Amino acid sequence: MNQPDHELAGRIASYLREGARNLDPAVGERLLAARKLALSRYQGEAAPAWGWAWATQAIGRVTQNQEPGALQVLLAGAALVAALLGVVYWQSYNAQANELAEVDAGLLTDELPINAYLDRGFDSWLKRSLR
Repeated sequence: MNQPDHELAGRIASYLREGARNLDPAVGERLLAARKLALSRYQGEAAPAWGWAWATQAIGRVTQNQEPGALQVLLAGAALVAALLGVVYWQSYNAQANELAEVDAGLLTDELPINAYLDRGFDSWLKRSLR
């Protein structure tokens, strides 16, 4: 009974074909009418594409030239993504600069003697505190 799946599927399909051949003609006509009615009422709905499916679809449209202006849309989308990446990079760079400015302001407003700034240990402490 341990047969491969394709053999079992073949046996099931042969039983179904044999049953369809021996079907009463009146039952067959009713099944055909029900199938036609179901197909006429079927309204295929587009499933939402998640992930990278939209990208492959857009590339397919551009390469097959099915839609005029698709290349411009694809380039505009790429420019938008590049702009968003630039903004994210710029924001992270500004956050680091603001942190350094706060440390500088804190050092300048502190009342440490000038010798503390000349001490070599102070420089290493400052580097450790920035991490």
